[in-house]
Amino acid sequence: MSLYLFAPPDDPGPSFAALWSRVHPDAPLTTPVPPDAVRHGTTIVALRHAGGIVMAGDRRATEGVSIAHRTIEKVYPADRLSAVAIAGAAGPAIQMVRLFQTQLEHYEKVEGATLSLEGKANQLSEMVRAHLPMAMQGLVVVPLFAGWDERREVGRIFTYDVTGGRYEEADFHATGSGGRDAKTTIKLGYREQLTRDEAVELAVQALYEAADEDAATGGPDPVRGIYPTVAIVSAEGFERVEESEVASRFADVLARRERPGGRSGGDVE
Repeated sequence: MSLYLFAPPDDPGPSFAALWSRVHPDAPLTTPVPPDAVRHGTTIVALRHAGGIVMAGDRRATEGVSIAHRTIEKVYPADRLSAVAIAGAAGPAIQMVRLFQTQLEHYEKVEGATLSLEGKANQLSEMVRAHLPMAMQGLVVVPLFAGWDERREVGRIFTYDVTGGRYEEADFHATGSGGRDAKTTIKLGYREQLTRDEAVELAVQALYEAADEDAATGGPDPVRGIYPTVAIVSAEGFERVEESEVASRFADVLARRERPGGRSGGDVE
């Protein structure tokens, strides 16, 4: 692969999107997708605990009223210290995540340093804003971004709207078709300085309650061995929670619900 050289006025700098537009002006990074039969991801959540962030998403994708896919991934590492989760039109969302990962890697190679967490959040905001024409056609992408801020030594959560507006959440957030039910569950069970295990269990319970109320959100499927994706982002980096642990957390949630009077939204023991 040849090394591209630019005169100072034309140097695209650390922006991968700008580099691509210089080298391939006739090949856009994003490809228009017809709105017919588009698969949609549904519910994603993020919450802060004492050591960082827990991010989780169910595994179901839908096409209208049909289940299109039972094991879609909705939580991805953005880089070593951050994660991004997707809801909305699945194809464009996954494409956006891949471009975001490439942009962060490209910036680090060019600048010799990583972007700040807030800088990463701003980069994703620009990508969501660039997707607005497709969103106006019904292909809405709503990401959820979170990571470990090395400067502040704390986990932070960022949300977006379809225009690229970026907002920081204090402690937790949920979005997607089951986001309201998931957020309510977290709100009832959240407290300051949750442990890592408590935060994982609360995220799992939030997705369970969302699946109980929202047809587009996939619940645990022990027969097929399908459970939500759960990840931790801390000072040590991005870590995907083992599926066996997620299954065990779901078993605890179900055990509580089976007790007399056991349905207690957000109750973390």
